[in-house]
Amino acid sequence: MNDVLKAIFERNSCRDFSGEPLTDEQVDLLVKSALASPSAMNAMPWHIIAVTDKAMLDEMDAYMYKHIEDTNPDWYNRMKERGGKIFYNAPCLILIAKNDSDWATLDAGIVSQNVALAAHSLGLGNVICGMARLAFEGAKGGEWAKRLQIPEGYTFGMSVCVGKANKGKDPHELNHDKVTYIK
Repeated sequence: MNDVLKAIFERNSCRDFSGEPLTDEQVDLLVKSALASPSAMNAMPWHIIAVTDKAMLDEMDAYMYKHIEDTNPDWYNRMKERGGKIFYNAPCLILIAKNDSDWATLDAGIVSQNVALAAHSLGLGNVICGMARLAFEGAKGGEWAKRLQIPEGYTFGMSVCVGKANKGKDPHELNHDKVTYIK
C-alpha cells in the first residue's frame, strides 16, 4: 500500500494531546500542506492562521466551553466527559478562514483534510474541529476574529487541532453500507 493510502486508512481523530509544542518546521509543513490544497478554479478562497500561542488557545477554549454550557447542555456534558476542553490541549490550531464565494466551504474542507493527513504523516495527532466556530459566536465573536487576524470579508471555515497524541487510537471502521456501486 502506498504512503498516501496508508495515511488515509490509519489516520484517526485525536482527543487527547500532550500539549508539547510543535517545532517551527512542523508548523511550517502544516501551513504548506494547507496552501497546497486544490480549490475550485484555483481561487484559494481561504486564509490560513496557525495559532501556537498556548495562552490564547486556552482562553479561546474556555470561552467556547462557557458558550456551550450556556447554550447547549448536551454538547456541554459530552465535552465535560472528554475533559472539558474543546481543543483537547492541542498546542497548535490551524484555522481556515474562508471568503463568501460559492465553493469556499467545500475548499475549506479540502484544506482541513490536507492538514489532517499531513499531520498524521508527521506522526502527529490531529482532529478536524468544526466546534472552533463557537469562538465567533456570542458577545466576543468579533473580538476573536480581530485577535486571530481574520481578514475583512472572511469568516470561520474549519480548523484542525494538531499535536503529539498522549495515546493511540484505532481509526474508525469502514462502513460499506454507505456505498452504492453503479456499473
